[in-house]
Amino acid sequence: MESLKGVFENVGLLIDAAGVAAITLATLSASIRFLAAVARKEDGYQRFRQDLGRGILLGLEFLVAGDIIRTVAVEPTLESVAVLGLVVLIRSFLSLALEVELLGAFPWRRAAALAGKPADHSVSG
Repeated sequence: MESLKGVFENVGLLIDAAGVAAITLATLSASIRFLAAVARKEDGYQRFRQDLGRGILLGLEFLVAGDIIRTVAVEPTLESVAVLGLVVLIRSFLSLALEVELLGAFPWRRAAALAGKPADHSVSG
């Protein structure tokens, strides 16, 4: 059983590494595209922010998955579950904020925003 916990711990760390790699590669890719746009004398700032935001969102998803796996793999205590809940809450808020920044609307209002309709600002979906 201990060896299985070690495997889960390593899988969680590998997924964390994938999250860091996703953010790093997205930053590098977005920067290269931005510099290419600048060289063509285009305004690539908005595209840069979107590319970077998408990379951060993808990386955050991997990091949350890694946290969940590592927390479940070890003996879950009330403290570790509470810390995981807090981490997931913070990362979920960051993901939502980034998605709103990228889309210009809440995810449940995306279709209305893309269609150019005035959005109903209620929270229900």
